[in-house]
Amino acid sequence: MSTRFTEPAKTSPSGFSAEAKKHLGQNFLHDSTVIAKIVQALDPKPGDVIVEIGPGQGALTFPLLRRHGELTAIEFDRDLHAPLQAAAREHGTLHLVQGDVLGVDFSALAAELAGTGGQIRLVGNLPYNLSSPILFHALDHAAAVRDMHFMLQKEVVERMAAGPGSKVYGRLSVMLQAYCTVTPLFIVPPGAFRPAPKVESAVVRLVPRPAAEVEVGDRRDFANVVRAAFGQRRKTLRNALHGVADSALMEAAGVRPDARAEQVEVAAFVRLANLLGGG
Repeated sequence: MSTRFTEPAKTSPSGFSAEAKKHLGQNFLHDSTVIAKIVQALDPKPGDVIVEIGPGQGALTFPLLRRHGELTAIEFDRDLHAPLQAAAREHGTLHLVQGDVLGVDFSALAAELAGTGGQIRLVGNLPYNLSSPILFHALDHAAAVRDMHFMLQKEVVERMAAGPGSKVYGRLSVMLQAYCTVTPLFIVPPGAFRPAPKVESAVVRLVPRPAAEVEVGDRRDFANVVRAAFGQRRKTLRNALHGVADSALMEAAGVRPDARAEQVEVAAFVRLANLLGGG
């Protein structure tokens, strides 16, 4: 993975090769069937502005270019820029942005590429060690993002989509589902990458909710409540949220103080945070 991201070592479908850099979390995608399924899931239409995170050796980039004609890609690894640009010429128009994706202002990028009020579509194979920070970074710019199609570690996708009562329902589940519709699409085996990771991956679609449907009053209050609630999962909310929200406030929000965080639905966390903020 480059921009701290993912795609093949040795010879890739894109026609050039590079050794995966472990310190960047690179595992290069090479399975043509998986690539075709991602392109089909994205289903780019004329006028769409697509931004790929971590194109690597272009295994997904070039099929997208052939399908759509133009693409912007954010790549952290400078060594991949020249071969990417050279190989892209026969497929379409590739605009490369060099840098760490966490430092890219998606709102400004959307305004530049799609015009004021325009939106971009994000796609990428996210590095395991940076997947959550990248997801939260994208959410900070949700108004500028139409949808996201990401490949991540399978267990991360399971956590993202989990509901109350699930063993993997947690802070990531609540924070994402408050702002997005999360839809797991399909599983990707380790053999689809070089070098092969030790775990399965999965592709997920995230669609930011319209601003009018997001009921979170203050994002900071909401994040603080969710973080505290799940910070001590074995404790009841009465204890986990001690010093943050008292039992009376929880009951006013329809949250049982003797419940544990994994038993509480997203909407209840939103109500509690809004009451905490005086909303």
